[in-house]
Amino acid sequence: MINKWNFLTLTNEEKDKQTILTDELSLGPYLSKLLVQRGVDSKEKAFDFFNPDLANLHDPFLYPDMDLAVKRIEKAIGNKERILIYGDYDVDGTTAVALVYKFLRRFTNNIDYYIPDRYDEGYGVSYLGIDYAQKTDVKLIIALDCGIKAIAKIDYAKEKGIDFIIGDHHMPDEQLPKAVAVVNAKRLDSIYPYSELSGCGVGFKIVQAFSIQNNLPLSEITNLLDMVAVSIASDIVPMTGENRILMYHGLKQLNSNPNYGLKGIIDICRLNRKELTLEDIVFKIGPRINASGRMVSGNEAVDLLLSTDMTSARIKSKNIDKHNENRRELDKKITKEAINYIDNHVNIESLKGIVVYDETWHKGIVGIVASRLTERYYRPAVVLTKSNGMISGSARSVYGFDVYKAIESCRDILDTFGGHIYAAGLSMKEEHFEEFKRRFEAISFDEIEAGTIRPQLLIDLEIPLSAITNEFVSNLAKFAPFGPENRNPIFLSRGVVDDGGSKLVGRGLQHIKLELIDATIDRPIQAIAFGFAHFFNEIKQYQPIDICYTIEKNRHSGEAYTQLIIKDIKLSV
Repeated sequence: MINKWNFLTLTNEEKDKQTILTDELSLGPYLSKLLVQRGVDSKEKAFDFFNPDLANLHDPFLYPDMDLAVKRIEKAIGNKERILIYGDYDVDGTTAVALVYKFLRRFTNNIDYYIPDRYDEGYGVSYLGIDYAQKTDVKLIIALDCGIKAIAKIDYAKEKGIDFIIGDHHMPDEQLPKAVAVVNAKRLDSIYPYSELSGCGVGFKIVQAFSIQNNLPLSEITNLLDMVAVSIASDIVPMTGENRILMYHGLKQLNSNPNYGLKGIIDICRLNRKELTLEDIVFKIGPRINASGRMVSGNEAVDLLLSTDMTSARIKSKNIDKHNENRRELDKKITKEAINYIDNHVNIESLKGIVVYDETWHKGIVGIVASRLTERYYRPAVVLTKSNGMISGSARSVYGFDVYKAIESCRDILDTFGGHIYAAGLSMKEEHFEEFKRRFEAISFDEIEAGTIRPQLLIDLEIPLSAITNEFVSNLAKFAPFGPENRNPIFLSRGVVDDGGSKLVGRGLQHIKLELIDATIDRPIQAIAFGFAHFFNEIKQYQPIDICYTIEKNRHSGEAYTQLIIKDIKLSV
């Protein structure tokens, strides 16, 4: 499947701002254009962008109900009431629980945490969890990364004399739960300047507010930012505003002094001899923390993150790594079954949305499988299985299609649902499956343009290879950390040719290690093209090619060099 190449352009007004920034910042026109594309269109904004400062975090008391949340926590601590930190079983939820528990543990011993069982209780606040709280004499539950739609369950807790504080980042309904405090920047009445924090990020803001109220300096809580960074990267929230500040400093903490549990995971991933990046979290650290909640229990992830010594952290990390191996095997099996079903029973060309269901599939894996199907067919995908008599599962989407809104439009036949623009979860009674499938496919068909159901590559800049100087690469590195809405820029260079040193590499010789030049340079630039072996003959025949790529610094034998990571190749015309 060939990528469709789309080019980012500037308006005339933005071009004027680019010219001004080029003069003021001495960055050159290319990097100034990258800034303006990201909404960084003044010298002052550029300074803040290139210098993510914790001092620029917003006042946490701008959050709705934050003052009520802090007062209730202080009351619980002062009265020696038992507190339960409650959270979802994924990376965002478990890091949020570990962060708030670890902080409040400094002020009270009368504290516990609870992660619902994915299979027995499902997502979010559960009646079983509230019953556990009552049995253990809990008077206050702090729910993180969940709870915003748990209206009946919070009423149930209130009847039992249990108060709730909700710290969530998911979309609320018009009616809010009757909790003591509902800390959510997506509330209609919120004046908080930034609404895209992860669930763990919201937990950090609660901790920050408590610290301010009790005259604790910010430096007292920055050691918690390694967990915030893991949540931001894993939950795929926008890499803008506060998220970018927290991610920047969280990566610093992760590289310099991670908590014992994260250090155990870093060691088992063999990442301890390199500088950790967001990609290391997304592809190695995050999936392992997630694996416990997918395969066994999210409690294991929290136990790991709260480890107090390296010996126990290593043991727990090994157990979680085993869960991840089992998860990978199931992932391969179920993905293969889903693809076989689609290829043999579905006319994929007639659909712009995919819904597949098999009651035998593992509930903890369906979200990953939905991501695989979205990548393969470039269509939003819903993957469902049967659990506790209900059909439930996960949805993933493609650029420009709001899968949460599509699922929300079916709310009259759903039991539960929640999520974001590109990822959501849902459950329903079995008799509603066919109607949901029909509606979702119809919504997808109506809202997705025919030309967009193939992978699209969004190209930031077209540049000659001569633009890629050491200074250019060094300045480009200041744009990191990258993520949604601050993507690692994709560049296009045309008329590039092999300098003679390109060769096939990797298992099965599926990749090309390239040495490339164009008319603007004499010395070749190194590049790697994963999965592009089918272009090798043309490249070795010195046919000019157009390449799309990102740029990274790599190391070999202690020596740093620039390398292009090829995203797509087309023969020059």
